Amino acid sequence: MPSPPRPSPTGGEGGAFAVWAVALAVYVLAVFHRSSLAVAGLQASERFGISAAQLATFTMLQLLVYAGMQIPVGLLLDRFGSRRMLLAGLATLTLAQVGFAFAESYPVAVLARVGVGLGDAMVFICVLRLVTAWFPARRIPLITQLTGVLGQSGAIFAAVPMTWGLRELGWTTSYLLAAGLGVLLTVGLLLVVRDSPDHRTLSGEPLSLAGMRGSLVEAWSHPGTRLGFWTHFTTQFSPTTLSLLWGYPFLVRGQGLSPTTAGVLLTLLVVAVMGAGPVLAGLITRHPWHRSSLVLTIMAAIVVMWTVVLVWPGPAPLPILVVLVIVVGVGGPASMIGFDIGRTSNRAERLGSATGIINQGGFIASLVLVVAIGVILDWRTPGGGDDYPAEAFTWAMSAQYVLWALGITQIWRFRRRTRARYLADQ
Repeated sequence: MPSPPRPSPTGGEGGAFAVWAVALAVYVLAVFHRSSLAVAGLQASERFGISAAQLATFTMLQLLVYAGMQIPVGLLLDRFGSRRMLLAGLATLTLAQVGFAFAESYPVAVLARVGVGLGDAMVFICVLRLVTAWFPARRIPLITQLTGVLGQSGAIFAAVPMTWGLRELGWTTSYLLAAGLGVLLTVGLLLVVRDSPDHRTLSGEPLSLAGMRGSLVEAWSHPGTRLGFWTHFTTQFSPTTLSLLWGYPFLVRGQGLSPTTAGVLLTLLVVAVMGAGPVLAGLITRHPWHRSSLVLTIMAAIVVMWTVVLVWPGPAPLPILVVLVIVVGVGGPASMIGFDIGRTSNRAERLGSATGIINQGGFIASLVLVVAIGVILDWRTPGGGDDYPAEAFTWAMSAQYVLWALGITQIWRFRRRTRARYLADQ
């Protein structure tokens, strides 16, 4: 479905890029805080006296809170605008990291990480709302893709500085310094960011139970919102699951690679994500009617490559695994196409609600798959323990076919409805 005509913002490209740069910095910081525990696992286990399962709870709770808050945050975004929501999210992230810096017990640390998930949930869709408000329609797909790609650099920034800080400065000082970045960005938000070229803040209608229900029903009733949801659902879970938890064990235990080679392949996955984003943005800008066709083509490639690897007798050759991680990596920026579909399917005043609904899709699927893989690995591992055989990974990774079947069916179903709705509206 093509993008509807849209007037260009009046704030000029310089102002648009300044607003976007500050908002993007907030998103990078949110990803930084989200990922800061990844290099602190051993220190966290010692500091709080917890097991590996309890350590994993930190990550799972963050994702659950993030996914669960998308619809409430979308409603609040429609009511209060991006600027105020970003300030609230940044304040929540900063306070949560301060709490985590001083936490000495597991319950307090869990509460702090829940706060990180809550603050993180308030950032991304607010940045996308600013992109829609400030940039002309022809630039929105590219800026949206760049937002997703550049935002993930926060995970890279979290790795080296936090590793050095934890070793040289200690737990409390490192996390306090990380929290201090939020204070600096708050100043930037207050000075630079406006909800639109013509308004510092934009407010929607006051929240009421009937109004919230009506906004969600209106957004969800449009087939374009559901097409965006299922697009995000279907494309994101495979790269997210590999990069979040199971990619390294699969490559080392399931495919017999060395730890170094597995690390290189996972780095290549990130490179594929970053490289594919601008390419996909150009394609959907030139061919908006065929956005869902592009998604289905990418999904076909992902399914084919996973099938080749999983049915290969024994470990797959390294070149095949290289192609796998590259193709799977494209699924990350492909999920952003769901937001573009939602943007062109909804009125501006309900865009926050629609974006929040869409943003839930990939995280729900990822959580289901992460848990399913763990359950299947335990089921297929003789005698229990974590020494998973290669055959167990074949079974576990095959759980993706259930989610692919559901998602692809729904994409096909709602793309027909979305196209019919667009033609009827015209």
